[in-house]
Amino acid sequence: MTTKFKTIGLIGKPHHQGTSQTLKRLHHWLSMQGYTILIEERVAADVQSDVEVVDLLELGERCDLAIVIGGDGNMLGAARVLARFDICVIGVNRGNLGFLTDLPPDTFEEMLAKVLDGEFDTEERFLLEAEVHRHGQIKSSNSAVNEAVLHPGKIAHMIEFEVYIDDQFMYSQRADGMIVSTPTGSTAYSLSAGGAILTPNLQALILVPMFPHTLSCRPIVVDAASTIKLVVSPDNGENLEVSCDGHVNLAILPGDEIIIRRSRENLRLIHPKGHNYFHVLRNKLGWGSKLF
Repeated sequence: MTTKFKTIGLIGKPHHQGTSQTLKRLHHWLSMQGYTILIEERVAADVQSDVEVVDLLELGERCDLAIVIGGDGNMLGAARVLARFDICVIGVNRGNLGFLTDLPPDTFEEMLAKVLDGEFDTEERFLLEAEVHRHGQIKSSNSAVNEAVLHPGKIAHMIEFEVYIDDQFMYSQRADGMIVSTPTGSTAYSLSAGGAILTPNLQALILVPMFPHTLSCRPIVVDAASTIKLVVSPDNGENLEVSCDGHVNLAILPGDEIIIRRSRENLRLIHPKGHNYFHVLRNKLGWGSKLF
């Protein structure tokens, strides 16, 4: 894949004032430089000019680069689809934290110009695939960039399940749920639940029990090549779910097995040259600056 981008796709948060302002500005700026621009259908109306409108799948097929304007949630939604295509993805931050979206919305031109000239760092982020098995058959599946979470549907209550790593029994668990996170997701829900931060280059998964009934239960990091199996106790009530990135919910019945493994797809995230993960962490989490 060449570093010279020709066709650029724009993706954003629909009906969001800040996003639509940045979209218009970005569209105009790219048009002036002669790039072919495709706009994802949900935000096309926000640009209000003569644009080529496509759905996310066609955008992934036809573009060399996708620019996501919004917060990390928008990036996650786009990434779950775009990871299957040979496309680079970069984000303009219009959200709150912005671990994945690192171009500033008001001064993106200078940094983006360098990226479009081929000056950027590439980072491959792996995804998870979550499958629900019932009576030996796959009932549903979806992918996740951050995490797959087993939890009670609407009301928090304790559930019982067994955890297997590569078909080896690890433990049974009484808890409000279980988070299985990628390194990308380790600064998201997993972190709030007490999980460790995994640097993005690690080939690892972290399993974080949510409010476990025993104090001896701790988060555990396993190899990313591991297959995680959660077996839901037949004695659990109804209305359990597996959530992928907090967005896609798969229904679970007592006795179901949830298989979570590394997806074959990777997200190709690009950053302006000199991007520093620890600098981002320090800023986002309010860590102390250098002493001397």
